[in-house]
Amino acid sequence: MKKIRIILLLCIFTVAKTFSQTPEADKILGIWLSEDKTGKIDVYKTNGKYFGKLIWGKTMYEPDGITSRKDVKNKDEKLRSRNLKDLIMLYDFTYHDGAWDGGQIYDPYSGKTYSCTLKLKDDKLNIRGYIGVSLFGRTSVWEREK
Repeated sequence: MKKIRIILLLCIFTVAKTFSQTPEADKILGIWLSEDKTGKIDVYKTNGKYFGKLIWGKTMYEPDGITSRKDVKNKDEKLRSRNLKDLIMLYDFTYHDGAWDGGQIYDPYSGKTYSCTLKLKDDKLNIRGYIGVSLFGRTSVWEREK
């Protein structure tokens, strides 16, 4: 009987600890300000994968301030009519050993898509975009919106 109580007590502490902490992988969730401060990206999770959509940008709207600009630089002509507002820029990332990888980042300013790795360091998001090998890429640092 004593062993059962101890086992139950350990289970309760384990469950309490599990629910009281944010999983390491979910620390990326939230709103991030781009390195040049011209865009805000909402990072969210769907079906175990991480995505990011553009929710604000300095050049997101036409001069009237209401009409969303379109994704005119996209290489795929069929996608050029989609709005920049809520455009998914980060997609299909999974978490492994302190990094989010396996996903891609889309740059609406150039219309190009790159392989990408995301890492958190001192509550800043390091985004490494590259073609082919990570060695031949560029890192951008985003700050969490306060």
